[in-house]
Amino acid sequence: MNTIDVIDLHFQSEESIASFLIPSSDGLILIESGPESTWKNLEKGIIDLGYKTEDIKHVFLTHIHFDHAGAAWKLAEKGATIYVHPIGLPHMANPEKLWNSASQIYGDDMDRLWGKMRPIPENQLKAVDDGDEITIGEHKINVWYTPGHAIHHNAYQINDIIFTGDVAGVKIENGPVQPPCPPPDINLDLWIKSIAKLKALNPSTLYLTHFSRQENPIALLEELENRLYSWANWIKPYFDSQAPIAEVTPKFVEFTKQELIASGLTQHEIKRYEYANPSFMSVTGLYRYWKLKSEGRI
Repeated sequence: MNTIDVIDLHFQSEESIASFLIPSSDGLILIESGPESTWKNLEKGIIDLGYKTEDIKHVFLTHIHFDHAGAAWKLAEKGATIYVHPIGLPHMANPEKLWNSASQIYGDDMDRLWGKMRPIPENQLKAVDDGDEITIGEHKINVWYTPGHAIHHNAYQINDIIFTGDVAGVKIENGPVQPPCPPPDINLDLWIKSIAKLKALNPSTLYLTHFSRQENPIALLEELENRLYSWANWIKPYFDSQAPIAEVTPKFVEFTKQELIASGLTQHEIKRYEYANPSFMSVTGLYRYWKLKSEGRI
């Protein structure tokens, strides 16, 4: 297939969020828009590759979290069609509920981190779900529903390459792969099934939004599965004892930091992990998972 260009969106640091640009005979394909706060970096990356933002005709979002989808409306304004899971589509058409929910976590930091988010006309939104095959120019893009991190999560496959969003975790430089576990959708059971689905596809290469190309997919996915269990089981005794989240969070942040230190990362590289996957958010996400699990709701 044609070259896949990785555009570093420079979200707070280098190599924390990526978009992926793929030429086609039916216009440029972009996988992940990143947040609107990094729009200028996305635009520069596209121009540096010899294109204009108006050349992007197809934008595939793995899911609707701001770091993956927040700038999609800007591309829609320039004429692009936005492809997204059916559960996420209404929130792209009317992002108010999504924005208000995130505001409860980020408060006054919303604009700095994420920029703005505006509605996308429904005639520019296309729902894509498990097993769909989308033909764009010379490319066939297979859609795989991969919940666990988010209930509205897809992965996209071209030939034997898969663009994984967050379902294959976060891996920066030579550090360990981490599972991003923010609320509200973390479901360990579904995530493990999604990992099995990706492994069964036997990809040669994964492209992680956080960050870039990974050429040992099966080992990475197995490591991610082990760390998912490790993190969830680390949280479980605190949940069982009804320890306050505020008390547990600094302990978990230190636990994950020590994992990164043990892998030999520099302090700068550890900060990049925090930008891509703030560890404090995983405490709330995993607490909610264990709560729903204890109530028999998942």
